Amino acid sequence: MKKIISSANAPKAVGPYSQAVEINGMLFISGQVGLKPLDNVMAEGGISEQSYQVLENINGILAEAGYSIDDVVQCTCMLTDLGNFKVFNEIYSKYFKSEFPARLTYQVSALPIGALIEISCIAVKNDF
Repeated sequence: MKKIISSANAPKAVGPYSQAVEINGMLFISGQVGLKPLDNVMAEGGISEQSYQVLENINGILAEAGYSIDDVVQCTCMLTDLGNFKVFNEIYSKYFKSEFPARLTYQVSALPIGALIEISCIAVKNDF
């Protein structure tokens, strides 16, 4: 049976979707942008600040559902400018340190609410 996950440590959904859905030991996290959870305002700065905020939002959702960053098996990363790829990778590698998840990274023409980056991911419980 599917379970809807909602965390106060991630921004509220800006549309008709759930922060995450868990089913059969798998957690599907909706695309996260650099909104701060307390006020739903975009992290000030550029790609660095938004990347950190996105990954913190993902950590908040993972924790709420009883998962950790080590349980993530796939990430889909969208950047509005692949010129930011190197900076993004440096920040991403501070969160994913070994046994990296599979990943897609691509440039998109625009993201909701002027975001520079959006990441969705899938996590799987190792003990399922």
